[in-house]
Amino acid sequence: MRKIRVLAAKPGLDGHDRGIKVICAALRDSGMEVIYTGLRQTPEQIVAAAIQEDADVIAMSVLSGAHNYLFPKVMELLKDKGIKDVLVMGGGIIPDEDVDPLKEAGIAAIFGPGTDTKDIIGFIQENVRKQ
Repeated sequence: MRKIRVLAAKPGLDGHDRGIKVICAALRDSGMEVIYTGLRQTPEQIVAAAIQEDADVIAMSVLSGAHNYLFPKVMELLKDKGIKDVLVMGGGIIPDEDVDPLKEAGIAAIFGPGTDTKDIIGFIQENVRKQ
């Protein structure tokens, strides 16, 4: 069985990437392949990279407050391209009241600050190929 391929991305104008780099390292240490796209990615760039890299998972981190636009836009672009088998998750500074609407848009999970990386790894392993 091939390794789980995770595309990690920082959509929008957010310039803070320490957290996602910690998560990338933890995912790699758990045996996953991780492709980090870097800062200031558009939803279009993220979806194009996920397709190019044959990603199983898209993990996005937003600290700027633009998650209510950026995360659903990624889901819309995936749907437009007929992609239904990619697990999409988000993290960052996301108020509790925004979590349910993001999940309704198709985001599988939201992980906030202080989430144990083992919880993120476990979530991916349990949910990645079940869609």
